[in-house]
Amino acid sequence: MSDRAGLVLCPQARIYDHGPQHPLRPERVLFTWDLIAATGLDARPNVTILGCEPADDATIELVHTPAFIDATRRAGDGEQGDWSRFGYGPGDNPIFERMHEAGALVVSASVEAARAVWEGEVEHAFNAAGGLHHAMPARASGFCVYDDPAVAIAWLLARGAERVAYVDVDVHHGDGVQFAFWDDPRVLTISIHEYGFLFPGTGDISERGGPNAPDSAVNVPLPAFTGADAWLEAFRAVVPAAVRRFRPDVLVTQLGCDTHHSDPLAHLRLTTSTYRETAKELHALAHEVAQGRWVATGGGGYQWARVVPRAWTLYFAEMAGAELPDALPETWIEQVEFQIRADVPVTFSEPALGAGQGDDEARAVAVAVAERWEG
Repeated sequence: MSDRAGLVLCPQARIYDHGPQHPLRPERVLFTWDLIAATGLDARPNVTILGCEPADDATIELVHTPAFIDATRRAGDGEQGDWSRFGYGPGDNPIFERMHEAGALVVSASVEAARAVWEGEVEHAFNAAGGLHHAMPARASGFCVYDDPAVAIAWLLARGAERVAYVDVDVHHGDGVQFAFWDDPRVLTISIHEYGFLFPGTGDISERGGPNAPDSAVNVPLPAFTGADAWLEAFRAVVPAAVRRFRPDVLVTQLGCDTHHSDPLAHLRLTTSTYRETAKELHALAHEVAQGRWVATGGGGYQWARVVPRAWTLYFAEMAGAELPDALPETWIEQVEFQIRADVPVTFSEPALGAGQGDDEARAVAVAVAERWEG
């Protein structure tokens, strides 16, 4: 494998901040960039640092409506109005200062990752600030202002990509991306997620794409308390075969790590070893089917100091073809513990968990999805 990897650094994106009481903390991305730097991954000769500038309206309009963009800009500038019809208000999507500019930076970072991969500057590129996969064309949703993975995919299609495969491993269903390309046969969306009483409540096996794009949506809805081994079995039973059959020009992934057993907003039982294995699977798949073209974004993850930086650093190490020592750099540990006034893990690895209560059902779901999609 050749492993020219791009890392999008967009420190200005720290303004994507819903407030100190909101679970989507900007520190989870900032700590990730700091950990990548502390391990030396960003200084490897095969790693290119990519920047970002706010995306213009025309780029955001590849997915979102002009009225929604205008409302986002005006609400973030403090203008009074009824913004609830655009998804803004108390709860998941509170209005915050410079909201449009923040969302435009995240979009730009994912488009820059897509550009670098599509133009051959790198094989793989990672935007940890991205992965805001719930936003709809005319409405914010699930902490997400603009849907940067969907915009990046639309950008690739506009630049000549004929087929793009999107794989979403966040604990929540990738509903915004699925919706954006529901009836577009050029895009395959795959989401493996907890299903039942968890937001957004979509992502059933029966959701398979629109009339002009049958079987373009693949969903693997897993029960709560699915364990790491069963989750990996489900991933391996469905994802590689579906992507191989689709033969994409580019693989785009959303790498949410709210699947971790300690995450406060969900109920799966994954560990960091699962993220290592998933990274290897996706890396090999990108080289096998897409000439190595792999665009990755961050996503959910609400253990923002203890889990997210480790998970995403493991993913980027795989993209860069690097072996990491298990011990986290002491400088990073000291910096983060000083900021959060609490302990963090000292190794990338962690003890394995036993079987999950939902494992048998998860395995059955994976078999059913694989058989139904093939049929």
